[in-house]
Amino acid sequence: MIDDAAIKLRFEALAPVLDERGRRRYAAAEALAAGHGGVTVVARITGMARSTIDRGLAELRGEGSPVAAERVRREGGGRRSLVSTDATLLTDLKALVEPATRGDPMTPLLWTAKSLRNLAAGLHGLGHRICHNVVADLLREMGYSLQANRKTREGTDHPDRDAQFGYLNDQVKAALTAGQPAISVDTKKKELVGDFKNAGREWRPKGQPEQVRVHDFLIPDLGRAAPYGVYDIADNAGWVSLGIDHDTASFAVHAIRRWWQAMGCARYPQATRLLVTADCGGSNGARVRLWKHELQTLANELGIAITVCHLPPGTSKWNKIEHRLFSFITQNWRGQPLVSYQAIVQLIAATTTDTGLKVQCEIDPNTYPAGVKVSDAEMDAINIHRHDFHGDWNYTITPNTQIRSDSS
Repeated sequence: MIDDAAIKLRFEALAPVLDERGRRRYAAAEALAAGHGGVTVVARITGMARSTIDRGLAELRGEGSPVAAERVRREGGGRRSLVSTDATLLTDLKALVEPATRGDPMTPLLWTAKSLRNLAAGLHGLGHRICHNVVADLLREMGYSLQANRKTREGTDHPDRDAQFGYLNDQVKAALTAGQPAISVDTKKKELVGDFKNAGREWRPKGQPEQVRVHDFLIPDLGRAAPYGVYDIADNAGWVSLGIDHDTASFAVHAIRRWWQAMGCARYPQATRLLVTADCGGSNGARVRLWKHELQTLANELGIAITVCHLPPGTSKWNKIEHRLFSFITQNWRGQPLVSYQAIVQLIAATTTDTGLKVQCEIDPNTYPAGVKVSDAEMDAINIHRHDFHGDWNYTITPNTQIRSDSS
């Protein structure tokens, strides 16, 4: 007669300290000792599947494929991950998350304004079978983290902010689908050049920290560095022009020009237009007349239309370049005094990530006078088409040469 109570007592005492293989072998041993009907009884008492106990019996008899001593199950055993069985799962999750993605510009961690259950519901609507807990695991693998509220607003929220994010996202998706270049641009925080303290720590011999200045006063002979970045969204590649003069619209557009000459034209030889996503303020601001004037010059040089979509006011911290380029540059030079322009260039160019980020950097030796005025006549000469939705934020500048050829 099988003693159910004794089997249950022994299993409850041993199960917490056994791994998967140990539990199935123990259950198999109890089934053997119980004799006829033992598998059924042990399965009922332990809650283990009969097939699991049968595998344990096969292992005890030396039958079937052997399992290495250091493994719990055969290589390749166990349930396959959802990502491996559902080819479009990650793509659809990214599509749901991207328009609502937020983050801190000095960290690669991102977070989303959508709850896990809402994301899971959205994936269900797209035909995926997934629970919110698995959504959380996938988000962590994608570099997201759970965040509390944080005071990072730069101004009053515009009523069309979310609509502009959606419009900008649609423009980027359309450009990437068509194989056209789409870039994110911005000026990184200006840095004092010299032996000043730089945030972060690096490995050095114990008791021998890098000696830096106590006070952060400008060294006139060295000045400041203004890194202007261009991030190629599709290619996961960045270009940084290290300015030594004023951060003006002329400097910003020249950085885009140098990116095109050094990286863009080879990557997109058939390009007919360029999409630029930029903050609403700064040297590339939506109201800066010089910015549009310089873009017209660039469009004429390249012979392609340039579309600009600005992030809504007060949302510069969510510019893609902040998370995909600048945050990693900051990590790479942490604890390193930026003693010279050349040292900064080398530190920026040495920035890489596990996802294959490539960065090129060069010093821009040109001078860019501040306060350059653009006349009304020069503005009237700009071949600009403002989009139907928020034409102040979204516009396309077409080469003037194209207009002359069309009219002729």
